Amino acid sequence: MQSNELNKNAKGGTELMGDRLSLHVDSKLLDQFQIISSRVRDLDSSKRKVLWLHDLSQDPEVQHLKDGGWKKFDKLVFVSHWQQHMYNAYLGVPFEAGIVLKNAIEPIETLDKKDKTIRLIYYSTPHRGLDILYSAFDELSKHRDNVELTVYSSFGLYGWPQRDEPYKELFKALDSHPKIQYNGAVSNDHIRKELGRHDIFAYPSTWMETSCICLIEAMSAGLQCVHSSLGALPETSMGVTRMYQYTDDKNKHANIFYQNLLAAVDTVKGSNTDLQVALTNHHYDWKKRGKEWENMLTSLL
Repeated sequence: MQSNELNKNAKGGTELMGDRLSLHVDSKLLDQFQIISSRVRDLDSSKRKVLWLHDLSQDPEVQHLKDGGWKKFDKLVFVSHWQQHMYNAYLGVPFEAGIVLKNAIEPIETLDKKDKTIRLIYYSTPHRGLDILYSAFDELSKHRDNVELTVYSSFGLYGWPQRDEPYKELFKALDSHPKIQYNGAVSNDHIRKELGRHDIFAYPSTWMETSCICLIEAMSAGLQCVHSSLGALPETSMGVTRMYQYTDDKNKHANIFYQNLLAAVDTVKGSNTDLQVALTNHHYDWKKRGKEWENMLTSLL
């Protein structure tokens, strides 16, 4: 996978997908291609070129695809049908220029949680609704004694610690709350181990996602997932989560999220997520996705 000045120190979802691709697709096949994740810098004329798009169609880094710019690539790979439709609508990229190969994960072991404490988790960068989560959970903790929240959030995951500055006060509030354990960025291996001891993935997303690996992992681990309907989240969640209608009004959003979070807390111990887990592990398994990548690459040779 080709890196650039923006992602060379990053350990986010895009980089995680690149690492997994190299594990699940034959290296000799990959060597015949220049696979670029989102941001194009140099094109190798000796190899077939695949642009693996993770960003929104409005991102400045993908505007070069307009007016036939997509023709420089043998194939564009999108991570959701919603994303592909946006590239068609905003940039004029024809559907036949690309293919949807959704993000994937290694299935996560589900654990049987016996104790009465209900543990919520958020793990993503702070600009995806962490402030809304704090206000909703703070209110929730006043009405339910048996709740705890674990937060893993920092732009340090991408090697951009300076972008944490606007969120310092929010981080302080999280850290000082008696029912919240705030942490910075950690490895994906750490997160995968932590998910098993939690009950609810709390994700009031305010960022238009093209896909959401955090949500996929939480679904695989059997957590009840409470999240907005922004961007590709309805497609990612496959209708098996507690999703609510997104609104731009932050106060209304916080209230809607709080109500859904309260309902999740009151029902999570009696709920069954077996269907969610089975669908997620079937639909988003890297073993399956690796074969789809191999078929696609082979067809370009």
